Formats: sequence, C-alpha cells, structure tokens
Amino acid sequence: MAAPSRKQLFRFLSQLGAFILTRFGFWNCFSMLMLFAERADSKRKPDISVPYLYIDMGAAVLCASFMSFGVKRRWFATAAAVQLALSTYASYVGEQVHYGEWLKVRMYSRALGVIGGFLVLASGAGEVYRQKSRTRSLQSTGQVFLGIYLICIVYSLQHSKEDRLAFLDHIAGGEITLMLLEVLFGVLALAFLSGWYIRHAAQILAIILPLVILLIDGNLGFWHHTRKVEFWNQMKLIGHNVGIFGAVLILATDG
Repeated sequence: MAAPSRKQLFRFLSQLGAFILTRFGFWNCFSMLMLFAERADSKRKPDISVPYLYIDMGAAVLCASFMSFGVKRRWFATAAAVQLALSTYASYVGEQVHYGEWLKVRMYSRALGVIGGFLVLASGAGEVYRQKSRTRSLQSTGQVFLGIYLICIVYSLQHSKEDRLAFLDHIAGGEITLMLLEVLFGVLALAFLSGWYIRHAAQILAIILPLVILLIDGNLGFWHHTRKVEFWNQMKLIGHNVGIFGAVLILATDG
C-alpha cells in the first residue's frame, strides 16, 4: 500500500484543524458550566450576569453545531468570532470576578487567539472543496489576532512570575532557553502580524503548541494547587489553546 502523499497529509491535517476548531464551542460551554458549578460552593458569581450567560452559551452551541455539520460554515464561523468577542468583552467590563493581572492576560489573550482562528475559518481556509474564493481580508485579520496572542505570550514570559516558573520547570537551560523562547514567539508574532511566511510560521507553532498544552497547561498541580487557578478555569484555558492549535493547523497546511 502506497504511503500517503504530502498533499493528502496536508489535507488530513487541515481537516483535523477544522474539526478541532469547529467543536471548540462545545468544550468551552461545558467547561464554563463546570466552572460555575465549582464556584457555587463558594458562592462566587459567574463572569457574565446569568440571563445574558444563557443567551451567550446558546449562541455558542448554535454556531458550533452548524459549523460542525458544515452548514454555512463561513457565516457561522464569523458569528462565532463575534459571539466570543462579545462574551469576552462582557466578562472584562462586568468585573464580577476578580482575577490577577497575569491570569487576565492568559485568559483574554487566548480568547483573542480563538477569535482569530474563527476568522481564519470564516475566510474559507481549510475547506477541502472550496466553491468560493477565499476572503483574504478575513484571513489577514484572523492572523493579526493570532499575532497579538503570541505577543501576549512574550509579555507574560517577561513580566509574569507564574508563567516564567511554569516554563522554567520544564525546559533545560534555564533563563537562556527561556529568553530564546521569547525571541522565537516574538518572531512568530511578527510573521503573523505582517503576513510574511505565514505557512512556515504556523508549521513551527504547530510543533510548539502541543508541547505547551501538554507540559505547561497540563501541569494542573502547578496552576490549580500552587497558583490557585480554579480547576475548570484551567481546563477552559487548555481548551482555548487546543482551539488555537486547530487554527494553526489550518494555516500550516492551507495558509
């Protein structure tokens, strides 16, 4: 049996990325429900007022359902980006729950990254049989959001003691390696913001992100027990990075 060609491999990875990204809404809503149930014991409020929270989650599930079945995927990907943007803005402005500055950067930058991923999907990237031409302006806007997400990673590695410790626990070479990682993320951010060498930058990021998800985000003992991040909030953040990974896979194979 012949080995799959490069084109077939790229098509599979692009479809995998679209599969991950289109199902993001389901995991995000589930983790939010579990987070608010976790807060019920301590009588802490959800991030968004309850009446609006149900509308927000209903819109997210609706968009995820239509995208998953491939019905008007571009339209519902745009709607999902708008929904997540409004949800993030409402939780930021509402300030019903106090978060540390370093945690705010982690939360809101990842939301921006997923919004960028939805815009990339809305542009037509990752479609196996593209019937309409790709909307380059939407893809470029999505890439800018992903670039901002990468800039926030660099910022966190420079100014957040929590993020620095999380990385230093899992990399050899200490501060020197951490500085090289900051430079790498900064270069990748410039590539996404400028639109140059997008496919190569996305391919590099597609290799790095799974390691970050597994070793850094997956270190629940550090985040939950040591840094007191709520368990389901950390699981929600992991879901955000997985969604961003899906968008990066699309750009790495069909950018």
